[in-house]
Order: sequence, then structure tokens, then C-alpha cells
Amino acid sequence: MKIDYQKKVALLQKQKKRGVKLETLEKTKAAVSHLHTRYIVDMQSMDSTVSEINRLRDKQLYKKLVDLVDGMAKMWSSMHHHHKFQFNIISGIRGFEVPPLPRGTTDQHYRHTRDLRDIVREWHMQFEKLMDNQKGYIKALNAWLKLNLIPIESNLKEKVSSPPRQVEPPIKNLLHAWHDHLERLPIELAKTAIKSFAEVISNIVLLQEEEITLRRRCEDTRRDRDRKIAQFEEWHRRYMERKASLGEDANTEVAETVNPDPVIDRKFAIEELEIRLKEEEGHHLRLARQVREKSLANLRMHLPELFRNMADFASFCHEMYSHLSKFAVLPKDEVQG
Repeated sequence: MKIDYQKKVALLQKQKKRGVKLETLEKTKAAVSHLHTRYIVDMQSMDSTVSEINRLRDKQLYKKLVDLVDGMAKMWSSMHHHHKFQFNIISGIRGFEVPPLPRGTTDQHYRHTRDLRDIVREWHMQFEKLMDNQKGYIKALNAWLKLNLIPIESNLKEKVSSPPRQVEPPIKNLLHAWHDHLERLPIELAKTAIKSFAEVISNIVLLQEEEITLRRRCEDTRRDRDRKIAQFEEWHRRYMERKASLGEDANTEVAETVNPDPVIDRKFAIEELEIRLKEEEGHHLRLARQVREKSLANLRMHLPELFRNMADFASFCHEMYSHLSKFAVLPKDEVQG
């Protein structure tokens, strides 16, 4: 529209200089007047639209952002309190000791450890999404505001009775400060703390899996031994009954020399299982203790570190949003309303 109007004005000037026919000149003047009227109407409509957008920006969007800043400050204050409390509680783990005969890892214990690993991994993923989305949201708002604040240039603008535009709306300082503060947050510190703890729990899961595998091997060997003992007792009972019914053989000593007593062979097989079972149980007991010691050592080192870092990060966030509150101040009339 503006370009068409400018072209018509330029054409009118040329026609005046060349001294064209009055009819042609009047026709061009009419076209210029028509475009001028349309341009004024369009500019007034645009001004009305821009004014409404700015009203929504300053009266609704800005107010919601102020509420968001206040809510985030309260949330991170609460998070700091809870993480600090968790740190104080978990610091007591340093006094824990592994008992001389530690309990082995049960299937239920293993499931809980695995669930904890999955939860911490999910925590890391959701924390990363929270911070990325927060940055993306503020970045998008800043990009929109930059476009929103571009002035509409027009040679005819002064002829249109439109409301004056606010050059520096309150939302601008708030969004710029918000963006700068987010860039300075030690996000990697918190992400690394959560990720490291997830890796610690993953290692504990692997240790427990090794222990459970050995425990199940012991259980298999124990069942095999019990089965062979039951079979031996049944065989021995029938063997002794048959031997008693046949009576003493005259050549018993010769027969035993040629054919060793089958009872001895069967007992020897059971004794071998007993020895193997004791070795496996001893190995399992040592491994169970190692798993407990390594798990406790890792938790002693990394769990307090996790909550200390998260408490520090929550404190940074609380301070950030408390500082942003200085930029997020509603006009008095809106506060009273």
C-alpha cells in the first residue's frame, strides 16, 4: 500500500512537471487521494491492533510473568529448604558400618535399587528439560518482544491520530534480566551431580546382579545336594534291606576287594557337593560383604555431594528469582485492583 501510494505521488509530480492534460492530472490526483485515504484507514487499523497487542503485553502477559517470577522464587526457596534438610539427614550415613555378617541382597532389595536408578535417570532427564525449556521460553519471548518493539515508519504517520507507543515497556527489562540470569546459572553443576549419582546407583545395580547370580548358584547347588541326599537315603534304605534279605556272603571280603562298596562312592559324590556348596557360600558371603561395603562407600561419598550441590543450585535459583522480582513490579493501580 505504501509503495503504491509513493509511486502514484511520484507519477503525479512528473505529470505536473510535464504539463499533461488536466483530465489526466485529475485522474492521477483522484488515485493519490484514494490511496491516501486507504493508507490512513489501514494505519489506524494497524495502530488499533498494535495498541491491543501492547495492552495484552503490558496488562496480561507482564502480569503473568510477574506472578511466575514470584512463584519460581517461592518454589526454589522450598527446594533449597528440602535439599538442605536432605543433606543434613544423609550426612549421618557417614556413621553407618557394615555388620560382620551382612544380609545378602534380596530380590526385593534389588528391585528397589533398580527402581531408584531409573528414578534418578528420569530426574536427570526432567531437570535437563526443565532448564532447557525455561531458557527456550525466555529466549522466544525476547525474540517476540524485539519484533514487537520495532517502530512502524511512515511519512504519513504524524497525520494519523494514534496513541503514543511506549518505547521501554516494563516487560523488556524483566525479560532481558531473566535471560542474562539464566545464562549465569550453574546448571551443569546440578546436572553433573544428578548424572553422577545415577551412575553410582547403576554400578550398585551391577554389583547386586553379580551377587544375586552367585546366590542363585548356591541355591541350585543346595537343591542338587538335598536331592542327592534324599536319593541316597532312599537307595541306602533299599540297599540295606536287600543286603539283609540275602544274608552274609561267604566271599564278602573278596567281593569288596574286587567291587568297592557302592555306599562309599555315593557318599563321596555327596561330600563333593557339600564342599562345593561351602565354597560357593563362602564366596557369596564375601561378595555380599563387598557389595555392602562398596555400596555404602559410594553412598557416603556421592549422596551428600548430590544434595549439597542441589541445595546450592536451588539457592542460586532462589536468589536469581528474588533479584528478578526487582524488575517484576506491577503498577500501583494493578496491584490495588
